[in-house]
Amino acid sequence: MPRRILVLGLALYVAWDGILLLVFGLPSKFTATAYLLPPGLIVTYGAQPSRRASRRITLTSWTLTARYLVVGHRPVICGGRRAATRAEWIGRRGRWAPRLTLLTESSVLGPAVERWLGPDTDTAPAGAGSALRLGARPRLYGPDAVVRAHGRKARRTRGIAA
Repeated sequence: MPRRILVLGLALYVAWDGILLLVFGLPSKFTATAYLLPPGLIVTYGAQPSRRASRRITLTSWTLTARYLVVGHRPVICGGRRAATRAEWIGRRGRWAPRLTLLTESSVLGPAVERWLGPDTDTAPAGAGSALRLGARPRLYGPDAVVRAHGRKARRTRGIAA
């Protein structure tokens, strides 16, 4: 087992058991499972290689997903030349609604979830234009095409200067 996973497991056990010890005290033989099982499951399943990104473990993907859902995503505008205003961020409804469709359709929890998600505003923020469809296609030009293009430009500049 990799050393990083062992350290991660140890840190999770210390944090989890520390919290439970402060809240509930020492475990009995009936509550010992609650002290040991949750961090063990997280480390066992979280230490497996991620299906989405081969260089990550699953726990990293879980953490990034949770961070995105809680904090959001700051969009990069003009390659980072301008900071995004708060109105340009992806709202709570945009981040959570696809994952909470079952709860929003529920008759019991639906209204509470709708209130928590906030207003349904699918409109673009003020000052934003319509969505752009980017269909860029990379092309690889060989040396012969570059020489031809350069030759045309050279002829044009010589014709203007003369």
